[in-house]
Amino acid sequence: MSGTGVDAEALTAAAVQAELAALADPADAVHLQRFFKTGPGEYGEGDVFIGVRVPQTRKAVKAFVGMPLSEIDVLLDSPVHEHRLAGLVMLNGEMARASRKRGGDAARQREIVDLYLAAVRRGRVNNWDLVDASAEFVLGPWLFERPRDLLHEFAASDSLWERRVALLTTFAFIKQGDASTTLELCEQLLVDRRDLIQKAVGWMLREIGKRVDPAILTGFLDAHAAAMGRTALSYATEHLTPEQRIHYRAQR
Repeated sequence: MSGTGVDAEALTAAAVQAELAALADPADAVHLQRFFKTGPGEYGEGDVFIGVRVPQTRKAVKAFVGMPLSEIDVLLDSPVHEHRLAGLVMLNGEMARASRKRGGDAARQREIVDLYLAAVRRGRVNNWDLVDASAEFVLGPWLFERPRDLLHEFAASDSLWERRVALLTTFAFIKQGDASTTLELCEQLLVDRRDLIQKAVGWMLREIGKRVDPAILTGFLDAHAAAMGRTALSYATEHLTPEQRIHYRAQR
């Protein structure tokens, strides 16, 4: 079925789940559950894996282009991690197609964004790979030329995943040369010591230095390095000169 396309009546969540079940590897499932920290008290506690690697998932869903959003939502609500990832990859594709239409299909984009936000808010985009594979591709195009208050709301959320969604959405803006919202969110989350937020803050700052302007990065570090966590500062300074890294890390 994969890569060949399916009849319209077969564009269902159940068909995607069957495709993924055929690819599942129990040994990989055990490894993935450890890798994504699904044990008691860990950030992915209770998540369920069937053992399908990301490239396999991406290849499998290519056969299901055009699946109704209601069926994608079924995937997003699944307890199985790979099902949710498949749904997000498909949602990315739908957003890209809606964005490519002449003038953009705002109504379709809005529908996709609403579906995504509902999944985020009900805790279904709930691991770093799910956030990183979706936020910039779904919310990024929608918010680039719109008010971004939502991202500040997410950055203030008690949910680790909503805070990471806020940061990772801005990767789309950085790639367009706009560092403004990323800087605001990094300042807002400066004292957040959760490891996955520390890494996201440092990563996005590093990307500003690489893709927008190194002076913007060093300006932020001049103002905030002393208050940054060790992990965020390490990520942010990764591509600076050895002398700059020593200078900024000494500020802590």
